[in-house]
Amino acid sequence: MATQKLGLKELEQALEKNEILLIDFWAEWCGPCRMFAPTFEKVSTKHPDIAFYKVNTEDDMEMASAFGIQSIPTLAIFRDKILIYKQPGALPESSLEDVIKQVRELDMSKIKADMQAQEASAA
Repeated sequence: MATQKLGLKELEQALEKNEILLIDFWAEWCGPCRMFAPTFEKVSTKHPDIAFYKVNTEDDMEMASAFGIQSIPTLAIFRDKILIYKQPGALPESSLEDVIKQVRELDMSKIKADMQAQEASAA
């Protein structure tokens, strides 16, 4: 699947219909963003089962603010509607592939159980 534009209005629907979702926060003036863009696009074609989205932080400041974006590029990854990764910096292709591999291997039932336990102890 090629990359798609994402806004705050479309976020909930994107989370509902995709098990794994990657978001690249970027801006046109950002050199590292321009360097990372072809890598993000190339990797998106290798993983048709994963949703790859781009958010231009200049055009959608509301979305950038909602995610607390302070540096770009920033990559955010959701699995099963849970934000499991958010890191600034342009990744080389091999590192992005490694992150995706790790995301696929996560034991989400354990993560969800741990989250429920934390919520219960905080109550």
